[in-house]
Amino acid sequence: MEDCTFVIFGATGNLSRIKLVPALYHLDAAGRLTDGMKVVGFGRRDWNDDAWRAQVRSWLAERQTDPEVLDRFLARFHFCQGDLDDEQAYGRLHDMLSGGDGFSPNIVFYMAVSPAAFGKVSRQLGEVSLARESGGWRRLVIEKPFGYDLESAESLNHSLNRDFDESQIFRIDHYLGKGTVQNVLVFRFANLMLEPLWNRNYIDHVQITHSESLGVEGRAGYYDGAGALRDMIQSHLLQVLTLVAMEPPANMDAESLRDEKVKVLRSIRPIPQSAVNAHAIRAQYTAGTIGGEKVPGYLDEPGVPGNSVTETYAALKLFIDNWRWRNVPFFLRTGKRMAKGNSMVAIRFKHPPQQLFRETRIERLEPNWILMNLQPNECIRMEMQVKQNGLEMRTETTRLDASYCGINPAQLDAYEALLLDVIEGDHSLFLRYDEVSWAWKVVDPILKVWSVEREYITGYSAGSWGPPEADRLFLRQDQYWRNTLDDSGEGRR
Repeated sequence: MEDCTFVIFGATGNLSRIKLVPALYHLDAAGRLTDGMKVVGFGRRDWNDDAWRAQVRSWLAERQTDPEVLDRFLARFHFCQGDLDDEQAYGRLHDMLSGGDGFSPNIVFYMAVSPAAFGKVSRQLGEVSLARESGGWRRLVIEKPFGYDLESAESLNHSLNRDFDESQIFRIDHYLGKGTVQNVLVFRFANLMLEPLWNRNYIDHVQITHSESLGVEGRAGYYDGAGALRDMIQSHLLQVLTLVAMEPPANMDAESLRDEKVKVLRSIRPIPQSAVNAHAIRAQYTAGTIGGEKVPGYLDEPGVPGNSVTETYAALKLFIDNWRWRNVPFFLRTGKRMAKGNSMVAIRFKHPPQQLFRETRIERLEPNWILMNLQPNECIRMEMQVKQNGLEMRTETTRLDASYCGINPAQLDAYEALLLDVIEGDHSLFLRYDEVSWAWKVVDPILKVWSVEREYITGYSAGSWGPPEADRLFLRQDQYWRNTLDDSGEGRR
């Protein structure tokens, strides 16, 4: 790995404190950072290097650290004082990085700032020639949301491309750094016995769920302008869908992988505005009880307007119009203040073509499922039917688990894996602009309809699994939501 300089805009903010700095520390502790790597914080506070290092030390004080590693880590840190709106500050940053103090000419610019500042910061970096790859590479990392709708995404992309090429831009989605998300590719393409079954002939439907027991947690200012559809489905869940549904890439290089993901997004059947209510459900949590504790409704959260109809729950029914998936529904849903926090892909198989056990005591055969839990516990599980012990012909569900099911040790955080990919220049788990664009095209018709339906929004009690209306997305009565690994069909109403 080459030396590099890691510049964090918004260095004193929550993202830097909670994710970036701890992730970089863990990479250092694991011996994954080069000796010549330095971290430059860019922020408004009137700090010098020592004050910045003291702040980083305090952030890491609550975590288990090795004193020797911590001292080595803190020595990497330097600070550049400046406001994002101050054009002179970017000149000072340029002078600092090129001043011969051992800063590598290979530079990562990490935007831990408001999305509204992405275009402004990238423009100023271009103005002072920091975007130019002369003597070393330059990489720009931006966090979601990548725009507010298709039009704003195109505008943002145009702004970034004034100074940075697409090959220099890393649109980070921490969901794709999770081990189980990447394991979807291995599970599918390294096991020959699954590939013949992974299509419309054998799969009944696919569910992708991200549930949260938390509310807006002080983020009402952002969340009320975004909502569940933008915040989770347009980005994270559609990305997971592409990995589940994609064709085998020609090889595992970044562009081949992203080409196949784009093909999936392009194949999603457009939802006409007249059909939005048949394909999408939105709802907002009301007061309820979670873990024995009473929690307020969304409208009673600090900072939420009393007349808000922003959705805290969204569920979609999508179809992929290609040879493999024609007429297989994909159900995506996400919600806040639900019964448990969990992320899972649930793949249900069709029933056997002939009911051989009609004349036996078997009342009904349960379907086979493949469950891929993404968080909090990473797990891959297969559910199959076996005969119960005893003389009578009865069945029960048996579960075949991957060996690490239920184990949640101190694993590498998704951010750590993704930051390492940025430093190494691997785009595989980062979004190309055409992926972002096609994902917005999927949800834009829904957003347009919901934006004019401002009079009423369905409610669901905090601590539930969402509104009963979500069941109407299913095609048949025997389809039901799988909520967690162990619900055994408890989602049936």
